[in-house]
Amino acid sequence: MNRVMAIVITGVLLLAGTAWSAEKVIQPRKAKDVVITLTSESGQWKAGKNSFAIEFTSAKDKQPVDVGKVSLSTSMAMTGMAPMIAGATVSPDKTPGRYLGSIDFPDPGTRQVTVTWDGGSTKFSVPVR
Repeated sequence: MNRVMAIVITGVLLLAGTAWSAEKVIQPRKAKDVVITLTSESGQWKAGKNSFAIEFTSAKDKQPVDVGKVSLSTSMAMTGMAPMIAGATVSPDKTPGRYLGSIDFPDPGTRQVTVTWDGGSTKFSVPVR
């Protein structure tokens, strides 16, 4: 009976852990001595409003790094037109090295993302579905 109870409890805890799991990675990026990880609940951006987190960790020891002020902007090349530009609202989270943001995309397409922080910046592409 105790063994059955232990198996049931283990199963419930595993299911609960899955339901409470962390955000999914959209894009990791190493820049100099930090790793920048862009995450969201779904692991992707879609047309419309999107919430996300940006986490900065040391490339050496994987510890959170407070990088000061952070900004995120995107652009999408448009044939025969000016690039479509969108800026995000980004603010520090309670956890050091973690920043929360939101951004709104009018339509799908691959965006060139620029993340800037005190002392650095990086660029990468992210599809918007």
